Amino acid sequence: MKKLPAKRGRVAVIGAGPGGMAAALSVHQAGHDVVLFERYPHARPAGNILNLWPPPIKALGLLGVNTEDLGAPCTSEFRNARGRRRVRAALPEQVVRDYGGGFVGLLRPELYERLLDALPKGVLQVNHTVERVEQDESGVRLLLADGRVHEADLVIGADGIDSLVRRTLWGDGGYTFDDSVETEPGMCVLSHTRTVQGSWTAIRDKGRDGHQWWVLEAFDAGREFTGDLHSIATSLGQAFARPLPQLIAATDPAHVQRWVIRDRKPLKQWSKGRATLVGDAAHPTSPYAGYGAGMATEDGYFIGRRLAGVDLSDYAAVRQALDAFEAPRKPHTARQSQHAYALGQVFHHAPRALQPIRDAILDRTPLMQKVVGDSTPISILTQLGEIDRAEARFTALLRLGETHDTAS
Repeated sequence: MKKLPAKRGRVAVIGAGPGGMAAALSVHQAGHDVVLFERYPHARPAGNILNLWPPPIKALGLLGVNTEDLGAPCTSEFRNARGRRRVRAALPEQVVRDYGGGFVGLLRPELYERLLDALPKGVLQVNHTVERVEQDESGVRLLLADGRVHEADLVIGADGIDSLVRRTLWGDGGYTFDDSVETEPGMCVLSHTRTVQGSWTAIRDKGRDGHQWWVLEAFDAGREFTGDLHSIATSLGQAFARPLPQLIAATDPAHVQRWVIRDRKPLKQWSKGRATLVGDAAHPTSPYAGYGAGMATEDGYFIGRRLAGVDLSDYAAVRQALDAFEAPRKPHTARQSQHAYALGQVFHHAPRALQPIRDAILDRTPLMQKVVGDSTPISILTQLGEIDRAEARFTALLRLGETHDTAS
């Protein structure tokens, strides 16, 4: 890729999750020097299961990540515990064809491996803990745990949620490649009893077809969790229609994981001075959106595109670029995180007396279809359009760089 017509800047990214790796790739493509700091010995997935909608898949492809056979094509439906459909999220056929499904189901390590394969050599620095960040208008200084100081023009925080926990749910999920369980192919089914969500979706990993599943219930964060994960999941799953109980039974207990689900109000401002945030650091989102890793990936893509052609030694130019980055991202990410939070409240925190009324409304009216099924495709198409516009601007800057190279 040709160099862009701007002085090479120095960018530090903290946190090698999907958002951090995507940001490092995009910043590198923008022609700046980038270092990605990870405190652990390697970039490690937080969790097993993952869904990706078309916009992050498009962004990954543009960042040079191999998206071929990345996951299992799926269509999303919400159902009640008996299997009756409440919502169907349907995207245009062309989008499904272009991006391998309404979304794809995969194991999180597969995404990490492909992102790592795409990173240029030397960008990722593991076993590097950043203890403090200092900045002024002239630059940024990262103070590392080993006493070293790393200087940069800009820092991107992709190091996850670090805030007050507002709501907590107990989550238990797993995956299996056992092919003895009969399921509807290419489906993601999200089902609910009056207090528990039980869901499953198709996945694909390294050429193998399988399924992921999860069960969620409200849990007091102040209590210590004890118990066998597989046994508890089996008990919670018994209330649901096939194939969820059978998928849980077919899962190796070693492939079952517990996680805590956190929500936080979206930040009004992501950037300050020469620093900005991406992913959960800016907009932590519960799995009800199925979009956390996807939005982080999108953030990483967009921040690099906005830094293309920018002289990062110029404080005013940096501020203008960061404001331009976050302005269109905040409404989209806030809508998704608040939507996910609202669904969690509806399904897990409704008063017992109101639960039958809630279920009757969801089963017998088109309310949820309008709120979830019809709005999701609109949001997906909007983000695809945003990526097209960002890429057109980026391509124009590349051509300008080629013109300058030829003239020189």
